[in-house]
Amino acid sequence: MKKFGLAIIGIVAAIVVLANLGSILGLAISALIAFAGVHYYRKSDSTFLKLFWGTVLVIGLLTAVTNIPAFIGIIALLGVYYVWRKWNENKNDNVIDAEYSDDPFVNFERQWDEITK
Repeated sequence: MKKFGLAIIGIVAAIVVLANLGSILGLAISALIAFAGVHYYRKSDSTFLKLFWGTVLVIGLLTAVTNIPAFIGIIALLGVYYVWRKWNENKNDNVIDAEYSDDPFVNFERQWDEITK
């Protein structure tokens, strides 16, 4: 039942990510423009160039803020990552309290699990 719930959450989150893919790309481009504005603002010497690159920075920040669906898509992408990690989590239910057992087969299973990790 746990795998079924993870599958449903993963499918819904993946659909949300795909629906907001354009907004995520727009956010990436806006962040790139803002980064370029900061980079060249710090390198420029003249007042005109500082004013120009400061304007580019403000435009990049404003377009990044207006991409609210991209933030929802990023949260959904984190949800997909969470589901992926939980789905592939290696559960070891067959070895319980192997450290306290004198059974050689249990100790073999514990050592084999340590080797394969």
